[in-house]
Amino acid sequence: MPRTPLELVPLAVAAQRDAILSGEVDAALVRLPIDRDGLHVIALYDEVPVVVFPADSHLAAADELEAADLAGEVLVAARDDVLGFEASGTRAPAFDPPETTKDAIATVAAGVGIAVVPMSLARLHHRKDVAHRPLRGGPVSTVALAWDADRTTALVEAFVGIVRGRTANSSR
Repeated sequence: MPRTPLELVPLAVAAQRDAILSGEVDAALVRLPIDRDGLHVIALYDEVPVVVFPADSHLAAADELEAADLAGEVLVAARDDVLGFEASGTRAPAFDPPETTKDAIATVAAGVGIAVVPMSLARLHHRKDVAHRPLRGGPVSTVALAWDADRTTALVEAFVGIVRGRTANSSR
């Protein structure tokens, strides 16, 4: 739909449901779980969790990590953490949690510990002084498309069809 503008608006996970129901956005890519009452939700994919660590860390030697590899590390989790990852043998930081994932990754870059986040957030907040590796067996974050069930418009239906893989030549 080349003549229909698509505006991307960043949303905090805590505000995603309110943004949809208030009409701030017509539809949103959200992280599950979300209260589905009043919403239509289509799960799209599961996002791989990664461990973010200082670039010079011994963890960089592995292509993939497991929870056991993190023993002894300080696990920094932001207040906006979407995974809730905990691992036996990791230590809690001696400071209050950073507000955002971006702040948590900046803390990791300072050499204070590690963070476990979905891969897209590690890429979004990537810095030269950090690296990341997939966490085998870690918690996944499911990404979904959600929209207000009471405000389904023709444009929203067309967008949902595109997300589901329909083309102009597809039949319903």
